Amino acid sequence: MQYISKYNSPLGEIMMASDEVGLTGLWFVGQKYFGLYLEKNHEEKETPILKDTKRWLDIYFSGKEPDFRLPLHFIGTDFQKEVWDILYSIPYGKTMTYGSIANILAKRKGLKRMSAQAVGGAVSRNEISIIVPCHRVIGSNGSLTGYAGGIDKKIELLKLEKGYQDNFYKPKKV
Repeated sequence: MQYISKYNSPLGEIMMASDEVGLTGLWFVGQKYFGLYLEKNHEEKETPILKDTKRWLDIYFSGKEPDFRLPLHFIGTDFQKEVWDILYSIPYGKTMTYGSIANILAKRKGLKRMSAQAVGGAVSRNEISIIVPCHRVIGSNGSLTGYAGGIDKKIELLKLEKGYQDNFYKPKKV
């Protein structure tokens, strides 16, 4: 069973979902792929995981790096889960390119290379926005490509983390 709760962020309303294992979703209301893996029979309820998620978001939106990790329950393909695991490891205030993620995956699998486009597809379907920081993924030239919540939100999240300067983007790569 999944449980949901809402959070009012400075960037708009957020809906969160969890089950007994961990956080399963966090979306800006109305974003692309909103609730993609949300069970139809879910219940609105403040669970301990959702309360901790709100506390994490309060710290994050105050401009500080949260000092604790939340239990996560990724729902997706094995490939998506591998990509999301890498996303989860991108440090606060830093960025990583789609190509870098593809290179990490290729190395883990003993391959010469892997498609950055395939990585982009998995990144775009990340169900746990902000906490699994897909907003920290950028194009190889430093461009701010796609974000399911909208580029405007991606920019604001990077600014909040001090990873974005107005008028000229200089990524702080991992």
